[in-house]
Amino acid sequence: MPTYPFVYLASQSPRRQELLRQLGVQYELLLPRPDEDAEALEAELPGESADAYVQRVCVLKAQAARARLLAADKRAAPILVADTTVTVDGLILGKPLHEEDAVAMLERLVGREHEVLTALAVVHADGALAEPALSRSTVRFASVGRAALQRYAASGEPLGKAGAYGVQGRAAEFIERIDGSYSGIMGLPLYETAALLRVARVEF
Repeated sequence: MPTYPFVYLASQSPRRQELLRQLGVQYELLLPRPDEDAEALEAELPGESADAYVQRVCVLKAQAARARLLAADKRAAPILVADTTVTVDGLILGKPLHEEDAVAMLERLVGREHEVLTALAVVHADGALAEPALSRSTVRFASVGRAALQRYAASGEPLGKAGAYGVQGRAAEFIERIDGSYSGIMGLPLYETAALLRVARVEF
């Protein structure tokens, strides 16, 4: 059976790239084309649970990435796809639209626990796609005043991040406790990633 010296990473996240490098995995980016509506894949369905949502979006992203690879006529190799969401009170907190949206999201999280879910999938070189793996972590935020949240939002860090914060950045000062996978909260759970890439015969 052939092995592969690299994986295609279908993600623009610099954090996922950093985590792959931490594992020693070689990768090439496989990003959406300008004519693709990547944001549309992340639209919620009415009544959808966070678990179902993050896994469904991961599968859609994997299918889109596979089509992208075939259209580009690139060499065969597995494709790695992930999607992360934050959930509290049954709500799915996506990426904030602006600073005030970020503050509103963060105000939902302070002084309590929330869940961070990351779904992860690998499209094998032959196009086969297994059911996504799901990493579930619990994060507890301290009680933080609005002024501190506004300062954090003004830094620009929350923009582009599910739940309006990055665990590896300045928001660490708000986090009292984590139960689960730190790398999963960052957006790429390394234990599950390594297991899936070994099954896909990626060398690292």
